[in-house]
Amino acid sequence: MDSFSRLLYCFMVLFLLPLLSHSADSDPLQDFCVGNLAASPSLNGFPCKSASSVTSDDFFFDGLSKEGNTNNTFGAVVTPANVLTFPGLNTQGISMNRVDFAPGGVNPPHSHPRSTESGIVIKGKLLVGFVATDDKFYSKVLTRGQMFVIPRGLVHFQQNVGKGKAIAFTAFNSQLPGAVVLPKTIFTANPSIPEDVLTKTFKVEADVIKSIRTKLSS
Repeated sequence: MDSFSRLLYCFMVLFLLPLLSHSADSDPLQDFCVGNLAASPSLNGFPCKSASSVTSDDFFFDGLSKEGNTNNTFGAVVTPANVLTFPGLNTQGISMNRVDFAPGGVNPPHSHPRSTESGIVIKGKLLVGFVATDDKFYSKVLTRGQMFVIPRGLVHFQQNVGKGKAIAFTAFNSQLPGAVVLPKTIFTANPSIPEDVLTKTFKVEADVIKSIRTKLSS
């Protein structure tokens, strides 16, 4: 193999390995691995609880049966059922959320860096939309029983456009999909993004940035 062929081979290996390793959560190597949340997470999740300490309760979770408190800035609240709240999901590569909406409430623009999202409207009427990487906006108003899918990593939102409360359940192909909530990420990051960056990005005065930060921090 000449030097160019070796270089090309090394390049292909370096290019393909990240794709293979980041395509989804790692497959489990045992029936289950209930997460020990007191320990630090490893590459594919938390270390397992000892088999002798695992009980039936580790495989059941009632958090999604409870209505969330929507008394907040956005009028919506997410109740997660991921590995941090339901350790039985550890290494299983799945999770769910319940999203409650007050009338007019919005689950603000956000993305999930580690997962595709699918969802179903349980109650009410929701405007669901996402933006592709070519800046094209896709959206539709959905009612009870209708489903949606958000491709992995794309910015999306849901807004209650009905007269009463609304509920949606969402599912992910990751035990911990992550969430980058754009307004909070941009305006309430710690340490803060420099004010000069934001004023130039949004073409506004510094007072506007300060006002948004104050409202989102309260």
